[in-house]
Amino acid sequence: MMDPRDLQACTEAIRHGSLSFHAASKLLPKKVRDPALALYAFCRLADDEVDLRAEKVEAVLRLRDRLDLVYSGTPRNAAPDRAFTAVVEQFDMPRALPDALLEGLAWDAETRTYRTLSGLKDYSARVASAVGAMMCVLMGVRDRDALARACDLGVAMQLTNIARDVGEDALEGRLYLPTDWLDEAGIQHDAFLANPRPTKAVRAMTKRLIVEANRLYYRSEAGLGTLPRASRPGIYAARYIYAGIGGQLNAMGYDSITARARTSKRQKVGWLAQSMLMSGVSMVVPRSPVLFAKPLPEVQFLVEATALGATTPRSDSLFDALAALEAKRKSERAALIGARARAT
Repeated sequence: MMDPRDLQACTEAIRHGSLSFHAASKLLPKKVRDPALALYAFCRLADDEVDLRAEKVEAVLRLRDRLDLVYSGTPRNAAPDRAFTAVVEQFDMPRALPDALLEGLAWDAETRTYRTLSGLKDYSARVASAVGAMMCVLMGVRDRDALARACDLGVAMQLTNIARDVGEDALEGRLYLPTDWLDEAGIQHDAFLANPRPTKAVRAMTKRLIVEANRLYYRSEAGLGTLPRASRPGIYAARYIYAGIGGQLNAMGYDSITARARTSKRQKVGWLAQSMLMSGVSMVVPRSPVLFAKPLPEVQFLVEATALGATTPRSDSLFDALAALEAKRKSERAALIGARARAT
């Protein structure tokens, strides 16, 4: 059982670190909300460990070790680790799901860029859809069609985040816009990172991300009616609150460089009310045929891993990513030692 003190610490972490999820979680039933807060706290910790630290390679490798401890039942002595361990044990969480998140964070640590929209969806599957699949596990949902729609929602939410943060990411030296799009517009990658400007071409790229996100939000709705009734309002809320960020970007002319799209408390309250209404509608409206659409190719591995519920070994791609980071760490250490030797 999860220690109430650990749960409280996780709740506080989400209250300050993920306002959108914190608002949506209020509509989840307690039996789902509590483990979901623990799950999100661990995932948020993982993201911040890499995103906010200069030593990104070390951060990812530490997270690998922490995840190993979680799955061995001997977590590090920290509230998110202990709480997530309780979730893993209680719900038999497939190891492939947090491993997918770890792989996405490894890609961040190596400052990987993505040539195409499909490549960006590969990344989004790992850092967002993996979390959506884990939420399905908490709700007892293992149906492949429902999982595919949950993964649609995850990719949509991540594309929205990327569209909102184009300017902030560039200032941090991160580029998530598909590089093919930049090449087509004649924009040099390094020049954009050095001086991001909301040109017509860049705003058009931001709009393309939101258009694709909206398409996936609509696809995801077909799966919401398959969720347990008590959980539907909270997931609808997440869908509407994140899509609302895209609406704000639209109102700003898709300029996410000179300003940041923010939604107000009043808007969130309105979306929460809309979520309650739509949850009731989903109980009486026939299921949409969209429910049975094939999963995005980029999320197929998550659907299979969750549906089977098996403890699978780490994928070759994750091993390759972690091996590349290990090699990078050794190279950086060797360079540092050499520099110190020359200085003396």
